[in-house]
Amino acid sequence: MNEQHKYRATDKMSDLICDNYSLLMVMSRFGLSLGFGDKSVKDVCEAQHVDYRTFLAVANFISEEQYSYSADNDSFSIPALMDYLKRAHAYFLDFNLPAMRRKLIEAIDCSRDNDVAYLILKFFDEYAKEVRRHMEYENKAVFTYVEQLLQGKPSDVYNIATFASKHNQIDTKLKELKNIIIKYYPKKENNNLLNAVLFDIFNCEQDLASHCQVEDYMFVPAVAQIEKRLKDEQ
Repeated sequence: MNEQHKYRATDKMSDLICDNYSLLMVMSRFGLSLGFGDKSVKDVCEAQHVDYRTFLAVANFISEEQYSYSADNDSFSIPALMDYLKRAHAYFLDFNLPAMRRKLIEAIDCSRDNDVAYLILKFFDEYAKEVRRHMEYENKAVFTYVEQLLQGKPSDVYNIATFASKHNQIDTKLKELKNIIIKYYPKKENNNLLNAVLFDIFNCEQDLASHCQVEDYMFVPAVAQIEKRLKDEQ
């Protein structure tokens, strides 16, 4: 791992988490569990059979918010990164979005004719469907294509540039949902629940944006490099 990066293999994993708590999500998506004492990043990852270079590449990317991929880059493993992305998809689809929906129903008044409450729930459900379509396409089409590439089997009808050109940011509806809640939801005596959901929506938006950036600036260029290598070998 390049020494210019913020986090290194010899750093204590606990120091990383205390420095940037959003890395808890990164840990979880690599399948890493807590309870690692004062072990280094490398030791924690190796003990739990995770590629530490890939973990560090993602942790540094998310913390530094800048990344440049070079052709000789060997700072992460594509299979390990793909596994991370699949776990992230499962987190959003199976845990995060359903949990937010439950909190939203609890926070808004769906018990009587409330047009704004209906609109909020409708917007959220449309958004969740959009995210599911986006991520299921990646799981089925993109990752399957890349797994074939890694076996040395390029495709004549598909490449990663096709995916990249259509890889839309999936946060437009979330912005609209936030605006409806902030600007138009009727005043209530206790806004704690609604504010908590709104806070979750802001966090989800940031998390999804970061997830898409990992795909755009780490995953896509690395896959393009494999495509180039296979083409040169033909």
